[in-house]
Amino acid sequence: MSRPALGLLALGVLAGSLAPAQVLHARAATPSVQILKDSYTPQAITVAVGETVTWTNVDTTPGNGHTVTSSGRGPLKSSSMSQGGTFSYTFTTAGTFAYYCAIHPDMTGTVTVR
Repeated sequence: MSRPALGLLALGVLAGSLAPAQVLHARAATPSVQILKDSYTPQAITVAVGETVTWTNVDTTPGNGHTVTSSGRGPLKSSSMSQGGTFSYTFTTAGTFAYYCAIHPDMTGTVTVR
């Protein structure tokens, strides 16, 4: 490519005149928590107001169901999830939401919503 062509290409990049197909946009991952070996991973997660968190039971122990249940008064209340089961919740207000597994009360986690 000649020097003038390179200059025009650089000018086009700086001016943002490249076609949309030429611009790559990073996408944020969907917030998620895995349930494995009687623990939530990650145990603490931070999301923005309006984001949905999905919990997935990937525990391989047969019959090892888990829940996502708010500690005290709160919005989280899943049914028992067997392996492969999921629960999703969209957080509409800011705050810190503590939760646990009703089947295994020592399993705990928190969602911080900003």
